[in-house]
Amino acid sequence: MNKNELDPSWVESQLRDAQWQTSSSGGQTCVQVAFLDQGIVALRDSKNTSKAPHLFTDAEYDAFIGGILRGELRRN
Repeated sequence: MNKNELDPSWVESQLRDAQWQTSSSGGQTCVQVAFLDQGIVALRDSKNTSKAPHLFTDAEYDAFIGGILRGELRRN
């Protein structure tokens, strides 16, 4: 799956009907995630929901989450 070749109208439809999940950390700055069809994952800022979300393939999302869990994405 090449997410750069997705039909924009398909993406728009998927995002319009997406079921967004919000982080349960209780903080003021949260991210939201939605699992779309065709193995696409959307990630957005809960305070800026009108901005286009970042799109990942399932493999990219798994690598991103894995990096967080392993501490690879910490600011030094």
